[in-house]
Amino acid sequence: MNQVIKITKVSQSRVSEVNLENITMGTQFTDHLFICDYENGEWTNPRIEPLALIPTHPAAMALHYGQAIFEGMKATLGKDGTALLFRPEENAKRMNFSADRMGMPMFPEELFVEALKQFTALEKNWIPTQVGSALYLRPFMYADEPFIGMRAATTYKFIVMASPAGPFFSRKIKLYAEKKYVRAVNGGTGEAKAAGNYAAAIRPTEYAKAKGYDQVLWLDPYTFEYIQEVGTMNIFFKIAGKFITPNLSGSILSGITRMSVIDLLRSKGFEVTERPIKMSEIIEASKNGTLEEAFGTGTAVGIAMVEEIGNNDISIKFPEDNPVSVMVNDTLNAIKVQDSKDEFGWIVEAK
Repeated sequence: MNQVIKITKVSQSRVSEVNLENITMGTQFTDHLFICDYENGEWTNPRIEPLALIPTHPAAMALHYGQAIFEGMKATLGKDGTALLFRPEENAKRMNFSADRMGMPMFPEELFVEALKQFTALEKNWIPTQVGSALYLRPFMYADEPFIGMRAATTYKFIVMASPAGPFFSRKIKLYAEKKYVRAVNGGTGEAKAAGNYAAAIRPTEYAKAKGYDQVLWLDPYTFEYIQEVGTMNIFFKIAGKFITPNLSGSILSGITRMSVIDLLRSKGFEVTERPIKMSEIIEASKNGTLEEAFGTGTAVGIAMVEEIGNNDISIKFPEDNPVSVMVNDTLNAIKVQDSKDEFGWIVEAK
């Protein structure tokens, strides 16, 4: 992939108008977009240009048939002011996994990483510096062919946009164990980062919030007994000194933070097992005093410590102290800003 990325810069950045030290993700957007078009069977015209509305035909197939996928990433600043990306090659791989599942064209992984590097370097001044903050990067792809009919589209757009973000959760969270609605089934699209997965989760999440919870804890669609994942996170439990997390069974998203936390915990000497986990096992561990910690992992949330899991039938309270969760959170944050040595080779400089 030797395509040159054409760059057209804004005449004046808007960053001075935004308070980067107190900002909610998704409310402000940086000066530019990266855009690439899929036409005649190939990706063409990669470019970075000023942020603007994208003309879309009302028959664009993504609007009618849901061919739309996305990724989530974060950029931070290193000690010398260089913009840093966290494992962008893994996001490129997962993007293509999602594309394949949704009948969409693969995006060249080399171009994906190079585009992110050039785009992030250009938007470096938008990266917040307070602990736990970052520039959230949103690569996404959608079918823009104007056609009404049930088939794969023939034209697509791949776009990268960015939004500065403060810490997602500043407190522990409460999860609602959902026993009516389901997120995914084996053979479905649950392991793809497809837009429709999140659309289907909106109503159950609103119900959970109305009951005083922060997010939904999704259970299997057959028995509502096996734990899948949280609304925007994978989940880990520490029981009797050992960690368990649901295995990637075909209905669970393969989180980049998830795989990183598994490697980090094992490097610190903890046993981590990926396997099916029953709600009854968590309830029993809570009753016998071996349930020690739980936390969610995700790009947007980072490490989100769990205070409670409940619904109309159960209430599982977690211990107040979360020493390992805190260690994981602090270590990942330190690696991402070069305050700690990157022993895993996760950090990529955006130059």
